[in-house]
Amino acid sequence: MNEPDVFSTPSRLCLFGEHQDYLGLEVVAVAIDLRFSARVIKQPVPVIHIAIRDSKLDRLDSVNDAQQYEYLAIDLREPIGYTSKRDYLRSSVRVLQKHGYPLTGLDIRMDSQIPIGKGMCSSSTMIVVLIKAILASIGNPDSEDPRKIAELAFQAEVTEFNEPGGRMDHYTSALGGMVHLDFDGEFKIAPLATRLDGCFILFDSLEQKNTTQVLAAAKVPTQEALAALASCGIGSVRDFFRPDGSRDETRLALLARLDPARRRALDANIDNYALLKRGLAVLQAETVDNRRLGELLSAHHARLRDGLGISTPTLEKILDTALAHGAWGGKVNGSGGGGCCFVYADAADAPAIIEAVEHLGYPARLLRQDSGVRRDS
Repeated sequence: MNEPDVFSTPSRLCLFGEHQDYLGLEVVAVAIDLRFSARVIKQPVPVIHIAIRDSKLDRLDSVNDAQQYEYLAIDLREPIGYTSKRDYLRSSVRVLQKHGYPLTGLDIRMDSQIPIGKGMCSSSTMIVVLIKAILASIGNPDSEDPRKIAELAFQAEVTEFNEPGGRMDHYTSALGGMVHLDFDGEFKIAPLATRLDGCFILFDSLEQKNTTQVLAAAKVPTQEALAALASCGIGSVRDFFRPDGSRDETRLALLARLDPARRRALDANIDNYALLKRGLAVLQAETVDNRRLGELLSAHHARLRDGLGISTPTLEKILDTALAHGAWGGKVNGSGGGGCCFVYADAADAPAIIEAVEHLGYPARLLRQDSGVRRDS
């Protein structure tokens, strides 16, 4: 029997720029050591058989000891039709077909350490590693191009279903490390060689979330606000800042023309763009000011909570408990409305922080920065 080829890709934390990528702005994100894996064996029949870890195993502390999987067969001899709104396994294969890749029969088993439906980009990482595995199995050189894989994954998840998401998850997972992503016009990626003294701790609120609903609720009011101010020369959140990075108070006064809901959403995104710039400066400094980084993370969370409404009482309780036990700062991770949050802390304080939150009944995990999509031994 042939030995399987094994591939994996990481989840991510969004440090700064939550809900900014789809506005053509910027994001600072870091890949972490929660990974989605795919074991692949070629088979002669032109069918892609996929066994994927059961979606009921959706917690941060879930372990697939019982080998629970869901099964899917995609017959390459037949047109691929979707059976659900988020039929991402089929859409991944269909996008590869649209691009002319000569696909072959495969047996694929997919496993994950990433909690499902918790803002940890489980669907995006699933797609990224599946595309990597399929391209590598057919010997296509694009399998070694993380940017190409990320773009194909974005098409399979967002474009194919006309969903409101951005590119942060796909590119951070595929590239790995810590990255600064700029989505203004020509997409630009700058790896950050930041060395952090502190650590990140992830918490699972155990609250499921509706990612597309939350994204739309946060995205649409901001886009409508920008459209309402277009006649005033406003086309982007960037237009509220001068070339030197300072706020343009004359243009900020235009917010008074908006209704309260649209004004609140746009104002939050303006503040979060300014916070990203400050956070990026901290991360690019020769020595990172840990407490300042924590303060900026918490400030970002406050604007996401109060301006975009994406926090929950449970997330607030978890973050308050972690901060009370020494964390420097923290925020919701992903689109919000439930899911996971994280804090940045001194490694010496991590055990007490984890114990305090787990005492409340919420799983926690210490995280390390990790590499991008790859072939594993």
